Amino acid sequence: MAAVTKALAQSGQKRSPQDIIAAREGKKRLVEATQKYGRGKAVRLKGIKDKKLRGNLRAVEDRYQTAALRAKDAEILLENDGGFLEPEGELEKTYKVRQDDIKENIGIEVAKKGFELKLEDFGPYRADYTRNGKNLLLAGRKGHIATMDWRAGKLGCELQLGETIRDAKWLHNNQYFAVAQQKYVYIYDHSGAELHCLNKHVEARYLEFLPYHFLLASAATSGFLKYTDTSTGQLVAELPTRLGSPTSLCQNPWNAILHVGHQNGTVSLWSPNSQTALVKALVHRGPVRSMAIDRQGRYMVSTGQDMRMNVWDIRMFKSIHSYSCYQPGASVSISERGLTAVGWGTKVSVWRGLFDAAAANEEKVQSPYMSWGGDGQRIETVRWCPFEDVLGVTHDKGFASVIVPGAGEPNFDSMEVNPYETIKQRQEAEVKALLNKLQPEMISLDPDYIGKIDNVTETKRREERQEEQKPEDAIEKLKNRGRGRNSALRKYLRKKGKTNVIDEKRLKAEALQSERKSRQNEALQNQRQELGPALSRFASKKDS
Repeated sequence: MAAVTKALAQSGQKRSPQDIIAAREGKKRLVEATQKYGRGKAVRLKGIKDKKLRGNLRAVEDRYQTAALRAKDAEILLENDGGFLEPEGELEKTYKVRQDDIKENIGIEVAKKGFELKLEDFGPYRADYTRNGKNLLLAGRKGHIATMDWRAGKLGCELQLGETIRDAKWLHNNQYFAVAQQKYVYIYDHSGAELHCLNKHVEARYLEFLPYHFLLASAATSGFLKYTDTSTGQLVAELPTRLGSPTSLCQNPWNAILHVGHQNGTVSLWSPNSQTALVKALVHRGPVRSMAIDRQGRYMVSTGQDMRMNVWDIRMFKSIHSYSCYQPGASVSISERGLTAVGWGTKVSVWRGLFDAAAANEEKVQSPYMSWGGDGQRIETVRWCPFEDVLGVTHDKGFASVIVPGAGEPNFDSMEVNPYETIKQRQEAEVKALLNKLQPEMISLDPDYIGKIDNVTETKRREERQEEQKPEDAIEKLKNRGRGRNSALRKYLRKKGKTNVIDEKRLKAEALQSERKSRQNEALQNQRQELGPALSRFASKKDS
């Protein structure tokens, strides 16, 4: 469209009303696509003098615009749409709807996704889903490990380790998982065979895996945060938090920054490139029990021992809303569509619209979207299953899969994560992920800083350099020059002596010359005294 308009303008032909309307529609469509799928502000090409650089940047901007338009056109392929529970009147509340009522009004296959596992002997349990939501990992505090394809109800492996388990995490796919045991962190494969013992990770309490960097991070009881590259087995970083034993750990999926909660109510942000915390924020008046961040990296929800649930805008590190809990929140998790699940005591509350209210500067949400529990089972963790309207809840008596309408993303990108991948697709995805692996040095608060152009002009840099430099003094330059009849200072005085103008520089030069003469005379007198009256005539008259 832009090329046709430019060609018509260059040829001098008058555009028809249809062309003008089409051009306006194309421009409007480009603006809408850029607002939704764009990559920030465009580069100002007018301020770049280098023709080659300007042409390359123009080509890059054209590709960005083409990508945004194609993404806008691909919306027609997003056929599926998620639906929430909607009340019929003001007096009807969605949090009063029970799981039995939901199962009676949905399909049989979907109703099968809501189930409970009674595991009373080895709890409390911690759970984790794979990135595509296909497999489930359960880890009991007393040593029980189980993996399963939860949709098909097929058990993968089952282990009894016989020692305390603090946390467990899937790695890049369903073939490997890491377990934080009593002393070290171990890595197992899908069959339950022990592959590695990470003896550098001592007494790890929490685990996190960064899928795009292949980094396994652990927060230990000693207060150290450690990163290990699972593709090479090397310890990348070992960072002391210096704030005691951590109370929670989570990662920001937008920029791979780790958030660590501490006993004094602060949350510190860490990158493997810095030995000190990037940011420290006081978020609670007591220990931080759990944290979660939405996938756009904009908002953080935290729960603390002070029985509060706080919503933070981490772009400005500003508190937006605060909600009260009847008991300290044990775990919090945010779904792909912005639903926030909080487990406190024996109940789970699901909140809807927390971030919409924050973005619009509206009042906080008055009541939760759904609730579950209250049967005497103390909640340990809550985890959303990717691409499913399912919330996994672990407690001291087992595991429960709760159906929450509208939680999962209905349209997934199979090139990124495929919930229905085959063995061949999984192998190819693993090879591509290793080839495209990001280096730990690229982790920062702003993930878009690589490839940006420094818009500061050369003139401004020159002005800054001149401000930093001290003003030059002509007399100071002449101090250490050659001495004698043809020295720079004598030449300067002879040149200035031809005029009758006496300025500050001339006075300073004369003072410098008189100081040198007095120093020479003093040195000559000292030398004559040393030589005595007989040899004093041979004393050197040069400045020593």
